[in-house]
Amino acid sequence: MATLEVKNVTFSYDNVTPVIKDIDLRLNDGELVCLLGVSGGGKSTLFHVIAGLNRPQQGQVLLNGEDITGHSGKVSYMLQKDMLLPYRTVLDNVALPMIIKGVKKKEAREKASKYFEQFGIEGTQKQYPAELSGGMRQRAALLRTYLFSGDVALLDEPFSALDTLTKSEMHRWYLDVMDEIKLSTIFITHDVDEAILLSDRIYLLGGKPGTITDEIVIAEPKPREKDFNLSEAFLRYKREIISKIGT
Repeated sequence: MATLEVKNVTFSYDNVTPVIKDIDLRLNDGELVCLLGVSGGGKSTLFHVIAGLNRPQQGQVLLNGEDITGHSGKVSYMLQKDMLLPYRTVLDNVALPMIIKGVKKKEAREKASKYFEQFGIEGTQKQYPAELSGGMRQRAALLRTYLFSGDVALLDEPFSALDTLTKSEMHRWYLDVMDEIKLSTIFITHDVDEAILLSDRIYLLGGKPGTITDEIVIAEPKPREKDFNLSEAFLRYKREIISKIGT
C-alpha cells in the first residue's frame, strides 16, 4: 500500500474553473517523487490540497489508507523560504510545531535537540536564524518539517535560493537523511536536472487546468554516482523530459 495517494483530485478556487483536474499520484514508502512542470501549472495548488489547506471539489487524499482530504496537520509542508522566526532561537524554531500541537516546551526542546547532530546543525541551538548560512537555515527548516509529521514531507522548491555548490551538497545530504529517518517526500521543482538527480519517479504536470501528463521512472540506483549528471543515461532522461514538457 502506498504511503500517500491522491485519487481523482480536481480543485477550483471559484467552484467553476478547475486549476487542477483528475489528478492521480502515489508516494511509496521511502520514495522521493518530484512534481515537475512550468510555472502556473497547479503544482502549489496540488500541494495545498495534499496538505489539507484546500478541500478539493472532487477526489481524495489518503495517508496510510486514511482519508485525510481537507484535514490539515497530517502532512508537513515546507515552502521555498525557510520561514524561520527571527526572534526565536534555532531550537525554539524547530520545536515550534510540537509546541503548537500541545507538547510542553521543555519536552519539545529535548526531542528536537536530539536530531540536531543528525541534521548537521549541532551547536546552533542557541543561535538565531540570522546567524546561520542559507544551507544551515534550510537544514533547520527541514528538521522542523520532519518533526511536524514524521511520515511524509511536501517540499516546495526548498533549495532554489541556494548557490550551485550549496545546493549540490544539500541534495546529497537530504537523500542520506531521508534514508536514515525513513522519510517519504514529494518535491516541487522547475529544475529538470534537480528532478533527475533526486527522484525515484517524476510526475510531469502541465496544461490548463493542470493534469498529470506523464510519469517517468528514474531507474538509476541510489545513491547516484557523483558524475551521474554527466552520463549518457542522465542526458537521455533530460531529453525525454524536455521533449514531453514542450508538447
